[in-house]
Amino acid sequence: MLAVRVQPRGRRLGIGPVIHDRLKVSLTAPPVDGKANEQARKLLAELFGVSASRVRLVQGELARDKLFRIEDPRKFPPDILGDPASP
Repeated sequence: MLAVRVQPRGRRLGIGPVIHDRLKVSLTAPPVDGKANEQARKLLAELFGVSASRVRLVQGELARDKLFRIEDPRKFPPDILGDPASP
């Protein structure tokens, strides 16, 4: 399970820092007709090394705060692992 905060209609597609236990996800798609949700799902699939069918939106279809289930992730983006040197 991954908690994210999406920012639709951004300039760039990508992930940002973890803020308040949520990964910031910047999207270029508008929040219309599920386009932003679909772009977020595909981006997370790419970042975690799985097919898009293995990423499912569990909560927050119409909200900026969302919860995704990622089945059997193959890799983890370094931005979400945190700094190993910090306590």
